[in-house]
Amino acid sequence: MILNTIKIVAVTFLTALSTNAMANHLSTKQVVHEKKLTAVDYEKLDYVKQNLNSLQFSLAYKNLLKTADKAMTEGSFSVMEKTQTPPSGSKHDYLSIGPYWWPDPTKADGLPWIRKDGKVNPLTREGSTDFETATKMFKNTSNLALAYFFTDDKKYANKAVELLKVWFLKPETKMNPNLNFAQGIPGMNSGRGIGIIEFGGITNIITAIEILEINHAMDAKTSEGLRQWFADYLQWLQTSENGVFEKNTKNNHGTWYDVQVSSILLFLDQKEAAKQVLEAVKTERIASQINAKGEQPHELERTKALSYSIMNLRGFTQLAYLGRKVGVDLWNYKSKDGASIPQAYEFLKPYTKGEKKWNYKQIHDLDGVVEDSNELFMMAGSLFNVKEYTAIGAPKDGKSKSLFYFEK
Repeated sequence: MILNTIKIVAVTFLTALSTNAMANHLSTKQVVHEKKLTAVDYEKLDYVKQNLNSLQFSLAYKNLLKTADKAMTEGSFSVMEKTQTPPSGSKHDYLSIGPYWWPDPTKADGLPWIRKDGKVNPLTREGSTDFETATKMFKNTSNLALAYFFTDDKKYANKAVELLKVWFLKPETKMNPNLNFAQGIPGMNSGRGIGIIEFGGITNIITAIEILEINHAMDAKTSEGLRQWFADYLQWLQTSENGVFEKNTKNNHGTWYDVQVSSILLFLDQKEAAKQVLEAVKTERIASQINAKGEQPHELERTKALSYSIMNLRGFTQLAYLGRKVGVDLWNYKSKDGASIPQAYEFLKPYTKGEKKWNYKQIHDLDGVVEDSNELFMMAGSLFNVKEYTAIGAPKDGKSKSLFYFEK
């Protein structure tokens, strides 16, 4: 589901940064493989690597290798696999259908489809679109790169590079760098800006690329080709009609749009531009999406209010981590009425600890979502050294579920 894939620089600046200019920049500037990662903490990963056989990490490490070994047996993935062809006439363009939209039973042809918030239509998740294929590619590439980082076994790196080349670079299989036809609604439109959230997991791909580069498991031509793809996608995000629409949304879509844009800017070493995006998060996102009580009103309106509150807060937490890299303190920022990221955690805390019963809508798996909330508190506590939060998220058996976020 989108929840698990689970994001503002002036357009005039980005228009000036043409694709050709970026291409020249990439071809003349050698990629520097520093031991740091954009979206996660390299030092934490290295700490795990030094303690893989400890009680704390051995189970999570074993599970990672299991998923990576499975990924070794699974294919490469490409947008060319879908059975439908986008309105552009090219299968190289990504295509998906809005997950909460269903055929209208009162119409002979079912058109236009109607919305049932929170209820995923299986027809939007079959091989006729790219959503499931992209999700699999993101997951497998990430797991393979991590397995390589921890084991130094080149077989995992080689497979990860293969997946990246097939999805992003090979002329016969590559995805065009746009989401023009993401989350279309049959009978209504061919694609929408809110479909951009389906690539919220692009940060995992950035991490995978950086891990492969740091360990010299990727050749320079592939590195430069991937950076060119991300530069082109970034330009589309910031200048296209769908991208500008998503930028201006006021809920989790706007948050995760900023995650994508700021992560890619940092990945491309555009630190000043990333700083502008992240600075704007204070007033454009935090102040408008979180109230003084720590509630996220736009998310509480949904039929899966807890799920969406957690997803949006995870995006804010990721932005706060990215902000720290360019001197923008989002974690300690407070709006005029006292809204802040930590205040949103305080609102969720009694529900996560089981001290209060969730009294908003949550049509699916409340217990499972509360577990997701525990993991979110561990993420925040680990990133920002909040011992109370890591204690909330700490596993009772001492075995960490995450190789990224944990209590030392």
